[in-house]
Amino acid sequence: MLSRSRPLILGLRREDPTRIWERRTPLTPDAVRRLVEQQRVQVQVQPCDRRVFRDHEYVQAGATLVEDLSQAHIHIGIKETPLHEVIATPLDDMRRTHLMFSHTAKGQPYNTVLLNKYLSEDYPNPSNLARLIDYEYLTDNEGKRTVGFGWFAGVAGVLESLSAMAHSHLEIGVASPFLYTPRPHTLPSLDRLRASLHEIGNRIATEGTPRRLGPFIIGLTGTGNVTNGCLSILEELPIEPVAVHDLGALVSQQDPDLRKIYLVHAKPKDYLRSVNGQIYDRAQYYQNPEQYRSTFATNVAPYLTLFLNGVGWAPGFPRLMSNTDLTEALTRAQAIGGARFTNVGDISCDPEGGLEFLTRSSTLSEPFYMTRPDTLPAHLPSVQMMAVDILPASIPYDASQHFSKALAPYLDDLISHYQSRVPLSAELQRATIAAGGVLAEPHQWLWDANVKSFRSSVPPAAAETVLPKKKVLLLGSGMVAGPVVETLAARLDIELVIAGNSAEQMRSLIRNHTNVKSELCDIADKAMFGRLVQEADLVISLLPAGFHPEIAELCVEHQKHLVTASYISPAMRALHQKALEKDVLLLNEIGLDPGIDHCSAISLVSQLQSQGKQIKSFTSFCGGLPAPDVPDVPLRYKFSWSPRGVLTAALNGARYALRGKITTVEERELLRNVFPSVPISNEFELEGLPNRDSLSYLETYNLGQLGAADGIQTVLRGTLRYPGFSKLMESFRALGFLEMHRTIQLDSWSSLIQKSLELQGVGGQDAWAAVRSAIPDEEDRQRLRHALEWLSLLPSNHSRSLPKLPSGNQTPLDIFAHLLSSTLAYLPGERDMVVLAHEVIAHTPGRANSDEVHHSTLIAYGDERATAMARTVGLPVAIAALNVLDGKVRVRGVAGPTDSSVWKPVLGGMEEAGLGMKEGVVSVSDSIEARLS
Repeated sequence: MLSRSRPLILGLRREDPTRIWERRTPLTPDAVRRLVEQQRVQVQVQPCDRRVFRDHEYVQAGATLVEDLSQAHIHIGIKETPLHEVIATPLDDMRRTHLMFSHTAKGQPYNTVLLNKYLSEDYPNPSNLARLIDYEYLTDNEGKRTVGFGWFAGVAGVLESLSAMAHSHLEIGVASPFLYTPRPHTLPSLDRLRASLHEIGNRIATEGTPRRLGPFIIGLTGTGNVTNGCLSILEELPIEPVAVHDLGALVSQQDPDLRKIYLVHAKPKDYLRSVNGQIYDRAQYYQNPEQYRSTFATNVAPYLTLFLNGVGWAPGFPRLMSNTDLTEALTRAQAIGGARFTNVGDISCDPEGGLEFLTRSSTLSEPFYMTRPDTLPAHLPSVQMMAVDILPASIPYDASQHFSKALAPYLDDLISHYQSRVPLSAELQRATIAAGGVLAEPHQWLWDANVKSFRSSVPPAAAETVLPKKKVLLLGSGMVAGPVVETLAARLDIELVIAGNSAEQMRSLIRNHTNVKSELCDIADKAMFGRLVQEADLVISLLPAGFHPEIAELCVEHQKHLVTASYISPAMRALHQKALEKDVLLLNEIGLDPGIDHCSAISLVSQLQSQGKQIKSFTSFCGGLPAPDVPDVPLRYKFSWSPRGVLTAALNGARYALRGKITTVEERELLRNVFPSVPISNEFELEGLPNRDSLSYLETYNLGQLGAADGIQTVLRGTLRYPGFSKLMESFRALGFLEMHRTIQLDSWSSLIQKSLELQGVGGQDAWAAVRSAIPDEEDRQRLRHALEWLSLLPSNHSRSLPKLPSGNQTPLDIFAHLLSSTLAYLPGERDMVVLAHEVIAHTPGRANSDEVHHSTLIAYGDERATAMARTVGLPVAIAALNVLDGKVRVRGVAGPTDSSVWKPVLGGMEEAGLGMKEGVVSVSDSIEARLS
């Protein structure tokens, strides 16, 4: 118990009052006065700027203004305390208590560093570290939240969403009465906001809403305080309730009543169904959420002019809408008309949560942004998101009064606990995240999920200061960048800067990572790139391979390490000596192929050689493909990376040895030198193409000398495709679609064939006649005709949505790549596949019939979060970069992943990510080499 000479001190941390958006307080001056007078406590207030408090409102209430809260037993704030202000150590040998919205209990990675402050280093042994209480978990006996700003978030969210939506409609040429919707902070009180919206409602009741939008339908989800706030402010409009099952009939009316705002309040029973089709049962849902799915995207979303999301989400529960669902909803919405489901106000604001396409929160300074998942087809519109995460701060006076009154009884209980040593109330115990250096029982899962990995990756000193010490520059934000960003951002001692030319892509990558920033720039801006490289500790480049030598020169100049996934080009190799002199590593070939293939091949070969075995044959095939369940399309191929790279690879030459015979494939002859059957899986058939110069890997993999007595006879690296790919691609080549040196200008997509053939010296005839001249084989011609019709390059019975026609003169290859990137993109619900397979035939010298066939295989599939290609390219890049950054890689100069300090950690990291190679032994008759010979 505290002595009478040492009173209990309550510290009040105001949100930053120098920022207009953070004027809330958890305790009003009236609440402070009551505590001082009735509870015999001292109250200290820590303003961020004393000048704001010239009227001494808190001083007049009995509080003392202080520079810091180091002498306070109880610390009260609203949002999470700045890390440098967290004082978790005891005062007067007593545990402090901190109350805030900590944003730690759902496993938010960005705030693990805050949670770590409340856990003892010798966990799980207890200590006197502070108690962390989170307002979000203050609930009544029925589990309903009792303290928060949710109701005010609902009110403010409706106003912000209506205002944002009106501007969105204005951009498509539609002006509506909602243009006059007041933003919450623009009027001094809630009553004034209501009156203003009521005036708009009267105008709608008299004049109606724009006919072009059809019946104006607002959709609302949730049943808690947020939703109640939404319903309260919406009462100022001429609302007509409508049921979910009546939406179809409403939008089908020939002459709907436009003087009403239709409101559909969708409850869980309206959009949640069990996987076996049974109706929603609340108890069963919360017990087995994985057995339910949401139908919101099909039976609610397509009808909505504005969607207000007030329902929360937690991991393990079905999303209200996934990125895949968004495509379905927008497709249906376009058929209905009226700019439907292009405006969303997500008041719950869980980035990548209930609405997966909510990539980040927004601010009151910039309250809305456009979101567009990579999976969204080009013909569908982007969606405008209002997702301000501090909405109540825009109604600060009313919100603070409400919050202070709701918090008062809990604060009384806490004060009694300190003064009289009475047990902590059950409500406060339920809201405790951590106390005495340990996690509270409901939150102990956070130790393995977040804290353990954080502590293993961040040195103790860095965990205390939490200042990013290492700066990584990521060049490029394309298809494989996601796993790189996720892996690096998990290290809170790293500050990641993404530099690219697509603001939308970079926003999607940043999401809610607080240690990731972006720089919009163009590769042509040499000065800016030089500055970015100079400021970094390490550079990762996911730009096209042609840019890498120039980036590498900048890295050498500024003595920064570089990591890329591309092949080592002659221009890159020429920088080796300069890099050595500057003690710089230019690490290349550390993606999938090249990359994991090198790491796993070296591992397998060195393992066999350590057993005294001699390598007779080495074959390795790799390919990124659509999963077998993806519907058939031309080439039986879809693009999870640059289409241009796939097309140019088809023009490469190759060299390999098969059972002692060396074969050289000239450039542009590759597609005619296919291995029609490569036996890797019983689940699907594959063909293979030789990949570049396989013989150069004799030294890389330490395979010995080709043709030596008792030595290696086969060295073959190849690319995997589904059967038929090579023949059709060869037909495209014969048409001139792979021409990359001369240019053409299209006047329509149908002119691509004719103009490409003219470059080949075939012209003056109709398109198909020209094709017959270029492709003499009838079967090949029919296969090609089907593909050209499917691509809408020849007339057909179906019409396919084609991308915008390229402008100006471009090569046929670039034009064709542009077409394929749109028409052969993965559709929602489709997944890609990566297949990597090594085969090594080894024997024991001096022993007859000792041949052994060892194989090492990886078959990986994409999922909703990332493609298999992105994971298998991006993860090894990120793992290698982290090891270089941590000083664990010993090589310098221009290098691939041949040093054990590179390939061993990469293989280990891939294994941990569930992407490890599976090894085994097969009979000689079942070997790949035997089938290829």
